[in-house]
Amino acid sequence: MSYKKFTENIGILGLNQLVIAVSGIIELSAITKLLGAESYGVWTQLIVTIGIIVPIAVLGLPYALVRFIAGEKNEKEIQDGFWSSFVLIVASSVLIFTILTPFSNTISRLFGCNVTLIFILPFIITLECLNQLQFNVFRAFQEIKKYTLFTLTKNMLETVLIIFVVFLKYGILGAVLSLLIIRIIFFLVMSLLIVKKIGFKFPKFLKTKEYLAFSLPSVCGSISFWVLQSSDKYFVGFLLGTLFVGYYAPAYTLGFCLTFFIAPLSFLLPPTLSKHHDENKLDEVKIYLKFSLKYFLAVAIPALFGLSALSKQLLTALSNLEIAQHSYYVIPFIASSTLLFGIYTIFGEVLSLKKKTIILGVVWFIAAILNIILNIILIPQFGILGAAIATLLGYLFATTVTCYYSCKEIQFEIDWKFISKSIISSVLMAVLIFKINPDNFSQTLMMVVLGAALYFFVIFLLKGFNKKEVEFIKGFLKK
Repeated sequence: MSYKKFTENIGILGLNQLVIAVSGIIELSAITKLLGAESYGVWTQLIVTIGIIVPIAVLGLPYALVRFIAGEKNEKEIQDGFWSSFVLIVASSVLIFTILTPFSNTISRLFGCNVTLIFILPFIITLECLNQLQFNVFRAFQEIKKYTLFTLTKNMLETVLIIFVVFLKYGILGAVLSLLIIRIIFFLVMSLLIVKKIGFKFPKFLKTKEYLAFSLPSVCGSISFWVLQSSDKYFVGFLLGTLFVGYYAPAYTLGFCLTFFIAPLSFLLPPTLSKHHDENKLDEVKIYLKFSLKYFLAVAIPALFGLSALSKQLLTALSNLEIAQHSYYVIPFIASSTLLFGIYTIFGEVLSLKKKTIILGVVWFIAAILNIILNIILIPQFGILGAAIATLLGYLFATTVTCYYSCKEIQFEIDWKFISKSIISSVLMAVLIFKINPDNFSQTLMMVVLGAALYFFVIFLLKGFNKKEVEFIKGFLKK
């Protein structure tokens, strides 16, 4: 893949992730405004539960599939890799289904919800696992248009259906059933396309041992990452109550929306880097890493400053004043955590290339333990702010250690001059926002546009991008 095509795909996937992020914010707004903070707290705990079980059930196989079939030419190897993974994930999901069902009543009492919701979760989890595997087939073959079409359509239909059922007063039960319905539809559609593309073959599990040796360490990392990303909501619920989860979760969602800047890179980098690395094109690998980091920071740094400066106004507009007053101050901490996660994602690809995923697993395991300890200490003392601080410190540890080990494997150029110029431009933007201090939704939207315009004006004035980069950006925007 050429640099131009790579950058164009980043733009396409960036727009895709923007729509997904907006969909999540619309869901947040609909549930909090129509059902209240406590119902949103229940919804959050259900989503968080899906988020922890799915990475365990998939055994890291979708990620392994991308790593091993991205450059594979043998059709039989591709077929066996996919269908072997499919069968293993089904077996793993059924096992988890069997374990989870007897504890449904206990879990429903802990979450403060109807037990019916807990009975539905295993079906959603199984379909989500298989859908993740299927999505990664498109990712491995770099079929960006199909991937974008499916993810966009899935999230838009899901959002529309959730808003519809909540508006009709079917509550959280209706919203959870919406998740199930959408996943059934997309599982059937993608299954037909994948069978048409690669065909069906009874698996022989030829490379299952190699796949699992690569993927299982990432499961530990995924679980630990979940602990760092989501367990704070459990701790908040346990130590402060479901209502405070309803306060904390919307602010967390808004602060974590910076992930849509890194999502295109996390999608494109693994197959692209794997191909160049396996062909011994190390200079190509370094160039992709260098520009990926630069382009991510070019948008993530101003987004961090902008979200922090407009935290209360945005949260009030997207949820309600009660939630905003109780949680706007945690957004800068969560947004900073997200920026660190983006940096980790890029550097972590180096260790994946070298098949040293065990290091990533250990790093996230230690970060998760640190996060748990900090949550237990800080939440009783500082409330939901303590949870946000614990999250930031956990991401800081994981990113720092990953960068250290990554640089021992492959060193690539970091544009420190650009980073300093980006920070200067972002500070000027934040000063302008504080000075104007918008007090309603329309003014806030105008301030977002004005702030972005000021940032890019200053960054171009400081020559943050070279001439070739400026010409390419202009050509890409015109296209």
